[in-house]
Amino acid sequence: MNKQKLAGLVTAALMLPFMSGMASAEYHADSDTGIDALDYIEEQHRTERENRLTAEQQKLLDDAKAMERNLRHPVDPKKAAPVAFEGEELTYDERDGSFVAKGKVDILQMDAHRFQGEEVTGNTKSQDVNIPDKAHILQMTPGQVRVTLDGYKAHYNYGAKTGSLEDVKGKAGAHYITGKRFEFYPDRIVVYDGTESKCGAKRPDYHLSAKKIVYYPNQKLVMENVKFHLRGRVILTKKHYETGVGAGASKKHVFPRVGYNNDDGAYIRWDLTFPLRKNLDANTNIFINTKDGWRSNYDLTWQNAGMKTGVRYGYFEDSDNEWIKKEPSAFWNYGDHIGKTHFTYGLNTEYGRWYGNGVHSNHGEYGVSLGYDPIRFHRYTLYLKTGYSITRESYNDSRVSGISGDAVLTKDFNERWAAYAGYHYSKKNRNNTLFDYDTDDYSKKLEGGFSYRIDDINRIAVGTKYDLDHSKWKNIDYYWYHDLHCSQVILRYKSRENKWNIRWQFTPW
Repeated sequence: MNKQKLAGLVTAALMLPFMSGMASAEYHADSDTGIDALDYIEEQHRTERENRLTAEQQKLLDDAKAMERNLRHPVDPKKAAPVAFEGEELTYDERDGSFVAKGKVDILQMDAHRFQGEEVTGNTKSQDVNIPDKAHILQMTPGQVRVTLDGYKAHYNYGAKTGSLEDVKGKAGAHYITGKRFEFYPDRIVVYDGTESKCGAKRPDYHLSAKKIVYYPNQKLVMENVKFHLRGRVILTKKHYETGVGAGASKKHVFPRVGYNNDDGAYIRWDLTFPLRKNLDANTNIFINTKDGWRSNYDLTWQNAGMKTGVRYGYFEDSDNEWIKKEPSAFWNYGDHIGKTHFTYGLNTEYGRWYGNGVHSNHGEYGVSLGYDPIRFHRYTLYLKTGYSITRESYNDSRVSGISGDAVLTKDFNERWAAYAGYHYSKKNRNNTLFDYDTDDYSKKLEGGFSYRIDDINRIAVGTKYDLDHSKWKNIDYYWYHDLHCSQVILRYKSRENKWNIRWQFTPW
């Protein structure tokens, strides 16, 4: 049988619609010097490193381009052939459309799919493909997640776009996945007895497992009978777990984080979300430390599009280790672009019973903000935002109102160096408000700093804050980020206060 003719008969739909758009990791410095502006740059660099092509991936892209240039369609020579089908032994029966390929079979699709096995059978009329033994699948299609999978007993109908694969192991994007059985449908993928993790070890330090996983591309991931595994132990079970995937999906830590600082002592933090119904979640943000004990908070939040509203209760800590207790507090936020422009606006309000600084007060805060989408030029990024807020307190019948303004400029020099500088103004400060939470003791400040990546697993950074009202330095903080096998350690030293903070966390989703 002529290889080119067989390539034309086996059409382009031999590849399966695998997972795409998994949420990326989130790393941050827990800083009050504005150094979190560099965390966004670090996140981009991590994504770039994760997306570096392996030799196998680069070869697939090169082969797909060469195929488009050189291999012609058997029916219409003016077109490129959609599929190249190679093997050491190829047979095809034109009477019923059946074919058999043996010995290092390689199916290459022009949209950068590769399908490999030692023996492939199928039928071009019924549009079925079967690999009874081991199958290797590679996907590099533009706009879809990069996939490398190994499994057994592969069956796929490229007309209906349905199929199955058993005993699967591999990688989708930055996530390592396994499953006893995958089922493929045009609008979803179903995995039975599956696991997923961002830890690539043979025995991952942490992973999620579920009896059933349903993946809706670029929408959501729904898991049933879920177990959260940490170092070989099940630390949490849920009947139902759901999270968004794709562009715009929220980033969060799935597993606990532990650490130490001078203000809290040793602590453990774990943020958990429990979906109640569409757009409505109950969130439990557990925080326990050795100095104060239980310092957790909870909220019931409804959100849709740019609107978020709900009720919060419990202890809240700002980046300067100042605490407040909400007993409870209701909130409402809304934000969107102004028409089709690059300008954005936000509306926010919060009202409730607050406790802090030894006093209780009915606290009300109302605000409006105006911003502009990040302005990027020559590896610089400029962030601009202004606003107006009103804060009222029943304890002393006070009212503080005024404008605020923020301008931050970052520079991504290269993969190793990054820097930032910012100016911030707020009428509200500790001298004219009742609570210290989330406020400075001055109105005007400058922030700035830099980070330097030493190697693939070590990064250092410096963050500073300068009080313009009193012309003095408030913070000069030093950071060291160290990546372990499947986790990260972040060490911070606040030199002006001689305080240490160390945090250890597993690689977050």
